[in-house]
Amino acid sequence: MSALTLASDPEDATALAAAEAHHARLAGKLAGRVALLLTATGRDPGAAARLHTGLVTFCDRDLLPHAAAKEAVLYPVARQLPDTRLLIESLVGEHRCMAALVEALRGAREQPLAAAEARALQVLFEEHVAKENGLVLPLLAAAPEVRLPVLLAEVAARTTSLRTDPRTADPRKAKKAKKAEDMKDDDRDDPLNQGGGCGCGGCACGAQEIGDPELDVRTVPHAVRHATVFHTLDTLPPDSAIVLVASHDPLPLLAQLEERRPGVFATEYLERGPESWRLRFSHRAGVTS
Repeated sequence: MSALTLASDPEDATALAAAEAHHARLAGKLAGRVALLLTATGRDPGAAARLHTGLVTFCDRDLLPHAAAKEAVLYPVARQLPDTRLLIESLVGEHRCMAALVEALRGAREQPLAAAEARALQVLFEEHVAKENGLVLPLLAAAPEVRLPVLLAEVAARTTSLRTDPRTADPRKAKKAKKAEDMKDDDRDDPLNQGGGCGCGGCACGAQEIGDPELDVRTVPHAVRHATVFHTLDTLPPDSAIVLVASHDPLPLLAQLEERRPGVFATEYLERGPESWRLRFSHRAGVTS
């Protein structure tokens, strides 16, 4: 059944599709960061440390504020619909689990432990948004008395507010939030946006001996796979490269990438199956889109 059939009117159907797309982007960003962290762990300690820091900052500035905004705006309305109370309570519980995993990730001192916490967070988040996409959002879109576009606009505004002042999401974390608040953008901690030992093979830090960072999308859910690749490539600075590992020849993805950012990336096949395809994406210096 289509979103349009489930929704009470076309505006709700459009809002439902937009919310699902936003969830896909968030899940893609998270999956990309986790995949790079898993690759760097045990291979490039410097890159792994910076990816760890960047992932925590992303959670503080994007994942947790979005969850808090939904809990404050969407969930109270959804709870009033028939037979949804237990579902909403379980989603609230998952928010608590996500927050706990972020804290465990923040405090992890060993890279393998940080990678394990990150992977657990990714799995939980993907399961969580699948429930919201498949159950909560369609129920809200189908309810004639609910204006889903209005609710989602309020969620977006509240998310922005919490991102600006994350202390309002949880006063107990004021000290930690102040540090995150001083960051202008979560990508400042992304090793793909920094010079030095980034693991990209284009610096003089010794990372060239390790090689380009790898993004293995075979473990990324199909629904967010392209979003994961696009976000990772969007963070790739000039004169650097990344290796994509896939289970098939990603021709549709290459076509979409060229449509989104024509001429920005050079692509080189390193391996052509039969079990895996490895492609090296290098950012052409001086080319922007």
